[in-house]
Amino acid sequence: MTRPIQINNHPFRFLLYLEWILLVISLITSVLPYPSPRFASKFPELTILNLTIFGLMGLRLPTSNNIIKIIYTACGIILIFITGLFSGRSDRLFPFLYIILVTRSCLIFPLPGRLSVTFISFTLFLTTLLYRVPRYPLPPAAQERFRFFTLSLALVFGLSLVFVLLLMNTVLSERESREELAIANEKLRQYALRIENQATLEERNRIAREIHDSLGHSLTALNLQLETALKLYQGNPDKAQSFLARAKELGSKALQDVRQSVSTMRSNPLQDKSLAQSIDILAEDFQRSSNIILNRHINIEYSLSNEVNTTIYRIIQESLTNISKHARATEVNLEVIINRGSLYLIIEDNGRGFDLEQNTTGFGLQSMRDRALSLGGNFTINSEFGCGCQITVNIPLGRLIS
Repeated sequence: MTRPIQINNHPFRFLLYLEWILLVISLITSVLPYPSPRFASKFPELTILNLTIFGLMGLRLPTSNNIIKIIYTACGIILIFITGLFSGRSDRLFPFLYIILVTRSCLIFPLPGRLSVTFISFTLFLTTLLYRVPRYPLPPAAQERFRFFTLSLALVFGLSLVFVLLLMNTVLSERESREELAIANEKLRQYALRIENQATLEERNRIAREIHDSLGHSLTALNLQLETALKLYQGNPDKAQSFLARAKELGSKALQDVRQSVSTMRSNPLQDKSLAQSIDILAEDFQRSSNIILNRHINIEYSLSNEVNTTIYRIIQESLTNISKHARATEVNLEVIINRGSLYLIIEDNGRGFDLEQNTTGFGLQSMRDRALSLGGNFTINSEFGCGCQITVNIPLGRLIS
């Protein structure tokens, strides 16, 4: 249920202050003495009472029940109409009360209700204006001037009501649009945070599996080598020495795995280097740790955005990791070029290959595919048993230039 509009939650506090100012002016003009008793207020107490009640009604506007809204507005109309009829001709500010009424109706009614209140206000204003027409005869010239004045006053008041209605509709529409935009931004922020958390969780799981598969295996083997060396150290030092040498190799491999995991976890793997420089460093580390020949051809004519650079680097990094672990390859060809409005990344190895129908759902391949799709690109993989594997990434150039 919508809360009633009060002082503490009024959407436009300045309108409430403006109402109070107009009501105070109306109260002052109704109690001030008028030079001619003919034009003085007939019932000043009634006028003060009506204006006071009308002002207090503005402190709480109904917004939930339509029947209460209609009763509330009807009471306001009756108070204004009585004030206009009996306040005397000295009070010329009663039309402002209709403007306040229309302003309040914009806060509590939808558009059809606002139009209805505006039409009723203009009709009652004309009725009150005609009621105040002098009953004594006037000269023809005076009658003509009075008719012109009455018509002009009615026209100006009608245009004022229309202006207030349009202004309030515009202000309320803008306020509603801002609220909807704020809600949409909050939802978008929550979705982005959820996606970020999910991506972080998946990345952590991948790194955990990688540490378990590589580092865990290396440390287990290292422990076995050291235990064997300890057992053989007294009886056969030479053989124990060979186990210690193997343990050192396993320790170096474990250290390399740790460095690779830390490199994967870095938020900015390029570290202010260009994509070509980062690929060269990655290729050298790959050749040194795996003894696999890596032939690379990089031809990038444009400056790429950080998002694209990171995506291409991660795909290459994941591909080389998979090759070193599973492919049993001796040579890898890496090509990064820009041709015909697209960036192409091709990674091909001469390893043992695999069955595409059974081995394309792993986290590594899915991660590379998702990275390419996030930039509007395509990710394809071709492989057969004994024929190696080829990964091709095609990303439109329109997304690449920084």
